[in-house]
Amino acid sequence: MSDPTITILLILFAVAFFAGAIDAIAGGGGLITVPALLLAGVSPIQAIATNKFQGLFGTGTAAITFLKKGHLDIRKEWPIALLCFVLSFIGAYVASYVSSEVLEIVLPVVLISIAIYFAIQPKLDDQSKKSLLPIGLVSVAILPLVGFYDGIFGPGAGSFYMLVLVALGGHGVLSATAKTKLFNFASNLGGFVSFVFLGVISWKIGVVMACGQILGARVGANLAISKGNTIIKPMLVTICVALALKLLFWS
Repeated sequence: MSDPTITILLILFAVAFFAGAIDAIAGGGGLITVPALLLAGVSPIQAIATNKFQGLFGTGTAAITFLKKGHLDIRKEWPIALLCFVLSFIGAYVASYVSSEVLEIVLPVVLISIAIYFAIQPKLDDQSKKSLLPIGLVSVAILPLVGFYDGIFGPGAGSFYMLVLVALGGHGVLSATAKTKLFNFASNLGGFVSFVFLGVISWKIGVVMACGQILGARVGANLAISKGNTIIKPMLVTICVALALKLLFWS
């Protein structure tokens, strides 16, 4: 695209702020930022790559906020985050061999199923419960697979991390949200590194949006911490449904 105007950059900054706040609470920020980038005249591959770059700062800021508030222990979670990074890096390189049309058909069904799961769980709260699957299996196999998906395609990755942590890992909603931000940051980073090698990132737009993401993620993470399940659960359901509808009706 041609050099973006100041007006476009300011609009994208505001979009990134809002997306960063939403993403810090329930994921799904890409639902907002990718269409905005495309409407700004960025090519599809540039939009995906630039979104990975600017999204790094939102998920990273949210993870740091949760860390400072005592809801995240990097010493325990970094091996899983590293696996998510590696699988996402690989996923970004094999993306050309995966039919995005197939994913766009399957994903809305999966996302609506996730929304229904969280919507009908009356006992969903911030308390941890017994893990449905062995924690080792969840940590070294299932969560990194979400990272692999994030590298290949991306939409809904935060919701998938949440589902695995809550439904299979037995985590409370706030704990799962904090860990989701770390793992999502790691898989964003893996995809970003791949796109750097491809040279398709719009750096000027990415830097401006990164600033908006940082501010928005701080707001969103603090809201999630203070409001807990009362804001995370309805936001997560809404984002899953909205993302499913986007994949069904917007291209």
